[in-house]
Amino acid sequence: MSKTHVTRRSLLVSAAAMPAAAALPAWAEAPMLGAATARFNRFKLGGFEVTTLLAGTMTRRDPHSIFGLNASDEEFAAAAQSANIPTDAAQFFFTPTVVNTGAELVLFDTGLNAEGITGALAEAGYTPDQIDVVVITHMHGDHIGGLMDGDTPTFPNARYVTGAVEFDAWAAQGNDTFEAKMRPLAEQTAMIEDGANGFAGHTAMAAFGHTPGHMVHMIESEGKSLLLAADFANHYVFSLARPDWEVSFDMDKAKAAETRKRLLDMLATDKIPFVGYHMPWPGTGYVERDGDGFRYQPTSYQLML
Repeated sequence: MSKTHVTRRSLLVSAAAMPAAAALPAWAEAPMLGAATARFNRFKLGGFEVTTLLAGTMTRRDPHSIFGLNASDEEFAAAAQSANIPTDAAQFFFTPTVVNTGAELVLFDTGLNAEGITGALAEAGYTPDQIDVVVITHMHGDHIGGLMDGDTPTFPNARYVTGAVEFDAWAAQGNDTFEAKMRPLAEQTAMIEDGANGFAGHTAMAAFGHTPGHMVHMIESEGKSLLLAADFANHYVFSLARPDWEVSFDMDKAKAAETRKRLLDMLATDKIPFVGYHMPWPGTGYVERDGDGFRYQPTSYQLML
């Protein structure tokens, strides 16, 4: 019996000679599903469990009209180019955080609306009635928007915690969103000052500037620390990396820049991870020094260990 010697060249020649009709058919065209990501990310912090929630995301055009108001077009374009991101659009992320202390389920901020936060909570395995405490870092609409579902509180069993300076400042303005979302919950809200402890392992820290009473929150358990940094920096390139760049959302731009530099120095010096409400999803990262400035370093597996 003769043997046939098969070589790579003979296979290629045979394939080239095969009629098109003999080729395997494509059984179906797979539909385009659109960009997507999981809406929660969970990790341990000592004895606590921390879950970041993607309560919303959107594309905003012309980011230079928001960030780097005191930077030239050339400076802004150079910053974008160095980070390999476009100059004509930026992706915004809205990232509330749940901390499970083992005794209480604490939600920090509530996103743009009730639908966004309850949807993200559901994907993470929680229901709104499980939330024991809602901490509001400041009163911008993308942080208090999910407090109420129409005229009904979204979190029926929760108590609320927020900064006294922040509440008083917005209460004096007559802001429509504040009046609809925060004012109805005033009697259930504890007003706190810098250094207050809302629960075991929690310390509130004044970080004024973005809003009059904006606060960040240090979480500590079993020797591990994490800063819930809210909006002290609104973009990882155009704000965090350039703390002197003015941001349109900052109500006191000079004080906001001062706060940014103070917190960035602390995070870089102490190597504390943080959750940034508007950092790229899943919102967790570190701050590194970069010459005289700073650089955002997203987490990889550090918080999984």
